[in-house]
Amino acid sequence: MARVSMVVNGKKVAADVDPRTLLVQFLREHLRLTGTHVGCDTSQCGACVVHVDGRAIKSCTALALSLEGAHVTTIEGLAHGTVLHPMQEAFRDNHGLQCGFCTPGMIMSSIDIVNRLGNDLDEHTIREELEGNICRCTGYHNIVKAVKAGAAAMGATAKAAE
Repeated sequence: MARVSMVVNGKKVAADVDPRTLLVQFLREHLRLTGTHVGCDTSQCGACVVHVDGRAIKSCTALALSLEGAHVTTIEGLAHGTVLHPMQEAFRDNHGLQCGFCTPGMIMSSIDIVNRLGNDLDEHTIREELEGNICRCTGYHNIVKAVKAGAAAMGATAKAAE
C-alpha cells in the first residue's frame, strides 16, 4: 500500500491505496464520489472525465499515486450548494441527457472545452471536441445545444463577476 493525498472538490483527502489504483477507483471506492462513471475500461467513452489542476482527463487512465498533491474536481464539486454550475443547468434545461450515465463526463468535458476555446462555440467545434465522449442514448443534438447554451451562460457568469 502507498499513501496518496490530493485536494478533491476543495477538500484535502488522503488514503492508503494499492499502487495500481486508478483515479476513478480512488474517487468511487475510497471517497464514495460515484458521479464519475466507469463506462468502457478502455479510455474510449469519456464517462470518467474529471478535472485535474483545471484540465479534463479521463480518470480511468491515471494512477491515483501519480496525482499526489493535485487538485481534482468531479461532477459533485461543480454546484455551489443548490446552485448548479451553468453547464449543469444548460444540460438540464436543454434536455442534454437521457439515461444520464454519460452526463457527468459530458459536462466535465464541456466545461474544459469552454475553458480552452471560449464561449462562442459552433456546432462543428462542439461535436469535434466531444468525440472522446460517447452517448449511447441520444443523437447528440440536445447535447450540442446544451453545450452551446452552457458556454454562453459561462461567458455571462464570467462577465457578471468582473
